[in-house]
Amino acid sequence: MAEELVLGEGTKAEKYETLIPQIKALVMGEPDLIANCANIAAAIRQTFGFFWVGFYFVKDDELVLGPFQGDIACTRIGLGKGVCGTAWKEEKTILVPDVNAFPGHIACSAQSVSEIVVPIIKNGTVRSVLDVDSIHHSDFDGIDQKFMEEIAAIVADLIDA
Repeated sequence: MAEELVLGEGTKAEKYETLIPQIKALVMGEPDLIANCANIAAAIRQTFGFFWVGFYFVKDDELVLGPFQGDIACTRIGLGKGVCGTAWKEEKTILVPDVNAFPGHIACSAQSVSEIVVPIIKNGTVRSVLDVDSIHHSDFDGIDQKFMEEIAAIVADLIDA
């Protein structure tokens, strides 16, 4: 298990390339999904300084708040509701450059301006989503999508079948 996060320098991609192996080391040998997601959220936020980083887990017919770093958040989100519920329903990553322009956006915090939500899929079913918010417009792009989908795959591997 990693005990200290080494912050990458350089481009956004270079920071992710430094972060991903550390996330893999961080979760190696730790069987608890909640503990792992808590550390993953902290590692992402510590690396990039995003406003909010966290997980929602599918429980029955809604997303339920899981481990996160940042201000308090919405506890439950319905299928197809807001960015998180839409990513769950559509089973695809959603990049939102301006959350105020997203139809049905759920404003857990007025400080959140842009967002990326990545579904975590295990055995063909969305089991969770990784939600990351920024206080800056258009803060997320294809680089974030590529690497956050890689992080989502790491989390999917940690979920019991």
